[in-house]
Parts: sequence; C-alpha cells; structure tokens
Amino acid sequence: MELMRWKPSGELTSLRKEMDNLWRQFLGDATLPAMPAGTLWPSIDMEETENSLLVKAELPGMDAKDVSVTISDDILTIQGEKKKEEEKKEKNYYCSESYSGFFKRSVKLPVNVKTDKVEATFEKGVLHIDLAKTEESKKKQIEIKVK
Repeated sequence: MELMRWKPSGELTSLRKEMDNLWRQFLGDATLPAMPAGTLWPSIDMEETENSLLVKAELPGMDAKDVSVTISDDILTIQGEKKKEEEKKEKNYYCSESYSGFFKRSVKLPVNVKTDKVEATFEKGVLHIDLAKTEESKKKQIEIKVK
C-alpha cells in the first residue's frame, strides 16, 4: 500500500463546486451580489401564514422617508439611503463603526402575492411588510375519499 499526500485545497475546490451547484439549483443562473465593505445590507425575516407573507427588515437609525419598497413580478426590493450624521471636528473618535450610504436588497418571493394588497409599516427601525397571498398560493386541504 502506498502513502499519498493529503491535499486539502483539492477537497475545498470540490466543496466549492458542490456549493455552487446547490445555489444554481435554487437560484438558477442568478448570482449572489458581492457585498463591498461598509455596505448596508438589512437583515430580513420572511414568514408565511395562511393568508399572507410577512417580511421584517431591520433598518436601525433610519426613517421611513429614507426607505422605499417595490414589487416587480415575484421580486420584492427594499432600498434606501442612510445618511451620515454630521461629524463634529472637536470630537476625538476612538472607534466609528456606523455605516452610511445607499443600499438595495432584493428577494424572490416564494409565493404569488396580490400587489395591490401590500401594507408596509415602519416602527422603531424595523420595516414590516404584509403581502396578501393570491388564492392560488394558499394551501388547500384535499379531502381523501374512501371507496
């Protein structure tokens, strides 16, 4: 029996290809956008209820007037701009990790929604979006008949 040298880079390359294939299965040919350092990317939670799809986006330090929500086909887009507070020159900063700038987050909706029945509210830095599902998207219980 011959000893072979272990090459971890070969295994990582194989893992990378498998992960790329997995993403392609779910997203098609769409690629995930690169996120440059310092870019705002709001965290979102998406939950399905019987009649609607609920989306919650965290936008701390922002106002509703600085955010917009659009739906095109089955893509929900949340975008806006966080303005930087005026920096005072007489202050001595030891650390400044606050981000400012433009952001845009688009997600594919898993079900069809009524675009004329969308409600969005903004409270304490959290954007809540309630998307009413179409009748076709609602789960239907099928009765099983015994013969």
